[in-house]
Amino acid sequence: MYEIRLAKERIRSQFLEKRRSIPAELKAEYDEAVCRRFMSLVTYRYAEAILMYAPKGSEIDVTSIARHALECGKIVAYPRCDSTRCTMDYHIVTSLEQLEKGSYGIFEPSASLPVYNPRSYKNAACIIPALVYDRSGYRLGYGKGYYDRYLTAFTGVKTGFV
Repeated sequence: MYEIRLAKERIRSQFLEKRRSIPAELKAEYDEAVCRRFMSLVTYRYAEAILMYAPKGSEIDVTSIARHALECGKIVAYPRCDSTRCTMDYHIVTSLEQLEKGSYGIFEPSASLPVYNPRSYKNAACIIPALVYDRSGYRLGYGKGYYDRYLTAFTGVKTGFV
């Protein structure tokens, strides 16, 4: 078990360094290309709800997807972490101004905003950040398991962003 944890930490470090080495201008181009590609998918077009993440550090900036989804009248929700239980719930926002700095320095919705209920929407898409995915689609994140726990019950379309 210890060897696996060390290997994951080594992979995390390696891929964080790779992402950080991308020049800011080039990263912005890549981020926008990924967002445009996602918004061109049938998954996005027919989704009633888009579950987002607020980018941290070198993660892909998905803000343009959130803005577009809000303009189109889609439900947009962001995760709010409970660091004592290492769980998260998505809360619905109607504006990006409703995000505030929360757990781990990541922008989160206020706890007073409505909690996203997956049974209320037929078509939902969740955009999932990761440090890296393997060829089989297995995700390596930051190591706390928030998304792993949440996604076990999520029945919509899951889209990984690296």
